[in-house]
Amino acid sequence: MKNVVTAILGGGQGARLAPLTRYRAKPAVPVAGKFRLIDIPISNSLKAGIFRIYVMTQFNSASLHRHIAVTYRFDAFSDGFVNILAAEQSLANRDWYQGTADAVRQNLQRLLHLNPSEILILSGDQLYLMDLREMIERRHRAKKADLTIAVKPVSAAEAPGLGIMQIDSDGRITRFVEKPRDPEVIESLMLDSATIETLGLEAEPGMLLASMGIYVFRPAVLKELLDGTTATDFGKEVIPGAIDSLEVYSFVESGYWRDIGTIPAFHQANLELTVPVPELNLYNPDFPIFTHPRFLPGSKIHSCEITQSILSDGSIISGSKLSSSIVGIRGVVRSGSIIDRTVIMGATHFVTHSDETQEVPLGIGTNCHIRQAIIDLDACIGHDSKLVNAAGVDEIETENYSIRGGIIVIPRGAVIPPGSVI
Repeated sequence: MKNVVTAILGGGQGARLAPLTRYRAKPAVPVAGKFRLIDIPISNSLKAGIFRIYVMTQFNSASLHRHIAVTYRFDAFSDGFVNILAAEQSLANRDWYQGTADAVRQNLQRLLHLNPSEILILSGDQLYLMDLREMIERRHRAKKADLTIAVKPVSAAEAPGLGIMQIDSDGRITRFVEKPRDPEVIESLMLDSATIETLGLEAEPGMLLASMGIYVFRPAVLKELLDGTTATDFGKEVIPGAIDSLEVYSFVESGYWRDIGTIPAFHQANLELTVPVPELNLYNPDFPIFTHPRFLPGSKIHSCEITQSILSDGSIISGSKLSSSIVGIRGVVRSGSIIDRTVIMGATHFVTHSDETQEVPLGIGTNCHIRQAIIDLDACIGHDSKLVNAAGVDEIETENYSIRGGIIVIPRGAVIPPGSVI
């Protein structure tokens, strides 16, 4: 595995996750209280023994650079690294990344220079814990595949948003349709009982196999597919064109996997982590998720009622009621507040005496009621505010707050005046 190279697609502008991506790259968005999205694919790679990792990004990458620089340091006797490959102009190319395939093509020479045995391509906006070693050794290498794609059974309702494929009895991919919307096409791609039984899939008849956006390429094949072409996207162009002429196999994954490219999906994925035994078990010692070691004190809780919630390092919760919520690092929730189904990302510094003397202090003020919301880092919610979207607004965009899919989002550093009603 030491000869494998990982390329993580850091995403484009991340408009669907705005305003969380207003000041940061999508992979730098905090998740699960104390991690960043980029920690997920990097940790999965490290778990598999892959220590040469590139992250490709181009928008608001300063905080991502900082997080990676302080988190992923390898010792002097290792050739491991986690490096950022930001879009850059050169004599040969003056364009930004035009898509997933174009991002890899623009950095292809850097990847090939390491003479890897395989190139593993991961997405930077997904939540999963996956045995990538098994995918590479027991599937890709065992089948002598040119390209192996991780797939997962999904319902017909999910199919229009994903790349859907058919496989034969040996697991070889015979058909690939990117985001099918025609009901007849979706029906033609559905799994039947015989296929499920033959392949031993954990699926029900009528389900479909969706691409997880996780690919293993033979380097020569990746070069052949990208070099000298104009293809910009793996799902729409590269993969469909490879199926007929190359050995393209599937690796069926039955574990937890969530694409969290939208605000509702991001919100739901975070809240799923608060249940007693979540599908994505961050407490599994065999699958550690690494992040920046901050050396913070434990959470401090005073006279609270807390149900099914996650409290992160350095948080202080006083006289409040929390249910199905997450309080991030150094997060503060003051007395009399009710927090329900809300992700509070916390703060970049501890609350000080000068913060407390402000009209709107850092964190959540007293007697606030917040439901179905995401509160970004360093946001200040004034006392007696009510953020519950009582009117049931689906979409709205303002400077100080947004509503996306019914979820209230308070941007990083925003100040919500006392007594506000959203």
